[in-house]
Amino acid sequence: MSTTERDDETRFTDPVEENRALFPTESRVAIAGHPLHAMLVAFPIALTMSVLGADLLFWWTGDGFWARAAGWAAFGAFLMGVIAGVTGTVELLIVPGIRNRSASWTHFVLAVMLLSILGANWVLRIGAPEAAVLPTGLLLSVLAAGMTAITGWHGGKLVFDYQIGTSTDGSSRPRG
Repeated sequence: MSTTERDDETRFTDPVEENRALFPTESRVAIAGHPLHAMLVAFPIALTMSVLGADLLFWWTGDGFWARAAGWAAFGAFLMGVIAGVTGTVELLIVPGIRNRSASWTHFVLAVMLLSILGANWVLRIGAPEAAVLPTGLLLSVLAAGMTAITGWHGGKLVFDYQIGTSTDGSSRPRG
């Protein structure tokens, strides 16, 4: 191997590994080392899917119970989404390794859009949950479920690809 070939190999390094501004990415909003945002997002995700399920069951059965259940689930999804969103926003703003990644901001923007949909879905159901389901409530529920999947995928990408919120120095990050 010539000197030129060795020089070319040593010049090419992972820019993320070189840019120390992207580290640390360990969560600072945590309980006993467990990131609070990661613990809280399970609730709005489950409740958002519950709203869709209850809307579909109302459409199928016509039973007003499902419309009321969807209304309460929509309220819970929005409330827990706001709480999870606040913890995620604090994390985004106080941890430079998280704040400096464009993928973090993509997740943030998608989450704010999702919260807007969840809030609209809940407000629509106040007072007349049965009248709100078809068609607008069901369409908002489908949209919210889709946005939840997209937002969750981006959040998972932050954890698994960039190890955001984990206790690591970044050296175990998969290459490629």
